[in-house]
Amino acid sequence: MRNLCWSSVTERMRPGSAAVFLSLLMNVSTGQTLTCPQKQYQINDRCCPMCPAGGRVYADCTESRSTDCKPCPEGTFMDHPTSRPVCYNCKSCDEGSGLKMKTSCTIVSDTVCEPLEGFYCSDSRKDDCVEARKHRRCKPGEYIREHGTSSTDTVCSICSDGTFSNGTFPSCQKHTQCESKGRELLRPGTETEDAQCGGLLLHRTVLINSVVVVVLSLFSVLLVCYLAWWIIRLLISEVIAAVLYYQEGMNSGQSSQQSLMSDDSKESKDETVQDPVLVQLLDPDKLC
Repeated sequence: MRNLCWSSVTERMRPGSAAVFLSLLMNVSTGQTLTCPQKQYQINDRCCPMCPAGGRVYADCTESRSTDCKPCPEGTFMDHPTSRPVCYNCKSCDEGSGLKMKTSCTIVSDTVCEPLEGFYCSDSRKDDCVEARKHRRCKPGEYIREHGTSSTDTVCSICSDGTFSNGTFPSCQKHTQCESKGRELLRPGTETEDAQCGGLLLHRTVLINSVVVVVLSLFSVLLVCYLAWWIIRLLISEVIAAVLYYQEGMNSGQSSQQSLMSDDSKESKDETVQDPVLVQLLDPDKLC
């Protein structure tokens, strides 16, 4: 397209040009200010045709020829009819400023830039992005309510009670309920972290129950032993009382012979008291 046919612009003046110069002469003779038609420019006392988009003025028009135009050189452009002798320089999209090229430069249009990934355009002119800024990063305790686009920034919101987010979640997550999962709660959740759970509560419960069962079993054994000892001691006491009662009855039945056999009865009583079976039954320390 750069090899445009500019001869149509630089060819000799068209028949209507005579009318332009005649009007110019009349304006000069009458002292009126020169006003050029649209897409023409004034040079000295003449109106010259502008060069079309994509070109520049190489030489102004004269009385014998029209404006001489040349195409814009590489790296320059002209996006409208012009009287300029130099085209505009094509701009570059600065990656350091968060921009990248969307459309390359041509002789009739400048380079069009757009934001890099993770940036949004903060200042634009038509379809061209002039300035870009990095998307906001949500803080821990906030969630991403709206993701950033090429034209809008990220929108963050604070998590409500009982939820958390590390700043990268699209929504806040509920704290883990350790108890409902049968686990021990080691650390409660915050707005930035989840609750931390420990081991299964079942193991702890089983251990506690086992200890309780063992303690109750030992207590039951001791209680049964004590009751047995108490009952045996009570029975032994009753037996001893019965034996003594029986001996007293025998002694009272033989009262008539007491004087005659006093020595024998005394000796018999001593033997009874010294009976090893009765001595053991009367000694509580030897019952267990």
